[in-house]
Amino acid sequence: MGRLTDWAFYGLLSLAILIWALDRREEVFTPPPPPAPDEVEGALLGPITPFDPAITLNAPDIPFQPASGTAFSVAGVGRWVTARHVVEGCRKPALMVGGGRAVAASIRLAPRADVAVLITEGGPDPLAVVTAPELRKGQRGFHPGYPQGRAGEVTSRLLGRETFRVRGRGERDEPVLAWAEVGRTAGLKGTLSGLSGAPVLDRQGRVLGVTIAEAPRRGRIYTTAPDTFGPAIRGVPDRDARPLEEPVTLANYGRVADALRRDLRVAQVICLSA
Repeated sequence: MGRLTDWAFYGLLSLAILIWALDRREEVFTPPPPPAPDEVEGALLGPITPFDPAITLNAPDIPFQPASGTAFSVAGVGRWVTARHVVEGCRKPALMVGGGRAVAASIRLAPRADVAVLITEGGPDPLAVVTAPELRKGQRGFHPGYPQGRAGEVTSRLLGRETFRVRGRGERDEPVLAWAEVGRTAGLKGTLSGLSGAPVLDRQGRVLGVTIAEAPRRGRIYTTAPDTFGPAIRGVPDRDARPLEEPVTLANYGRVADALRRDLRVAQVICLSA
């Protein structure tokens, strides 16, 4: 009787070890679960409507004041995009390429959007551009550039559509996207002036539009809307441009922005002469 109990005990022990081994084997060959998403996306963003909130902007006809901004490459042959107000009125815009050197550029202004195309002789690899993206409220955006004339970046979440009613110079009604700022470069305080012209990237590193304004008290950033951005750069983006090799996340967007600036795919714009 005692011998039978021993055999039963060892049999149960062997069965337990076998089950444990099979369970361990399943764990080894099962891919790890996907990481938790770092963004909360909502409904698809609808089309422009007359009920979108509107903001009136007065643009008095005053002499151009030289300033700096940001631009990004959209074609390797030397085509860049920035915000129109960064270079409008500038006689000699240029892109900083490091070592205190600048490359002169010519300008092509979009008539109905805060967008300008800069033309240089040659350039770096372009960023991939999406002119008709599928946007969702709450999706994350990344804005690498030169806020306050220094390297920096901001991350945001999409709130929805608004309309800029520009009165005065360049009068127009321009649909825009409103984003809530939710993070920025450590140590960057105050205005984001200089970030105008920066791309807003999705998580694949694709350009969704151009950063054109901020509302510091409301914590908002404004970018061009697809409805005006696409027509403003029609025929310019490089069709062979590819998304970034790694997704952009909260953990790496600073490093990704540094790489884009180092490769001059995102560059600082200055005005050499007004």
